[in-house]
Amino acid sequence: MTTPIKICGLTRKEDVLAALQLNVQALGLVFYAPSPRYVSPAQARELMQVIPATVTTVGLFVNASPQQVQDVVAIADVSLLQFHGDETPEQCHAIAELVQKPFLRAVRVTPDMTGTDLVQCETLYRGASRWFSALLLDTYVDSFGGSGKVFDWSIIPKELAPRVVLSGGLTAHNVSGAVTQLRPGAVDVSSGVEQARGIKDPARMQAFVQAVRLADTYLPEHYDEFQFKKQQ
Repeated sequence: MTTPIKICGLTRKEDVLAALQLNVQALGLVFYAPSPRYVSPAQARELMQVIPATVTTVGLFVNASPQQVQDVVAIADVSLLQFHGDETPEQCHAIAELVQKPFLRAVRVTPDMTGTDLVQCETLYRGASRWFSALLLDTYVDSFGGSGKVFDWSIIPKELAPRVVLSGGLTAHNVSGAVTQLRPGAVDVSSGVEQARGIKDPARMQAFVQAVRLADTYLPEHYDEFQFKKQQ
């Protein structure tokens, strides 16, 4: 079994091609204008032309309106949404229903959050929408995503870990430990494989993937593999 890997914040075709050579399962495109990793819908469509259908394309949105998301998807038809702002379960469902796409819900984990909070959050979103795929756990910072900082992974309940996407400060140096100890459903990296904001480093991407695959050798044979996209 292999832990699915998502590389987020891609802005250049050469970075997309380098990631594809590593057989990652998902690639993320940021549609949040203040981000240094922002791509326009037209830029995203150009990048997506080289991405095979077997790889999940994820569109990251922060407090976007239903119309804004619909306009993006009309140009860059990503296969999965990622809500990374202050969206409520009802708002996530309404947007996902409008564009007929499953979604990840990013949770920016604060120091005072507990495992019970995470379980309750997942239950809330799962109950609110048939389009809900999984929680993506990231570190809370004032900005949205790509901080390079980790949170206290020990708060993730053992029973929840296989259903979440672990993000926030992952690098080739710590991801093996995260996978072997937590056994998350998937891992997500952005700043941890960059040479500059929005510019990926092929060597760092390769080292990250190799570190995950090394950790995978310790996974039990019966481990249920996570899927970024789920049939509705």
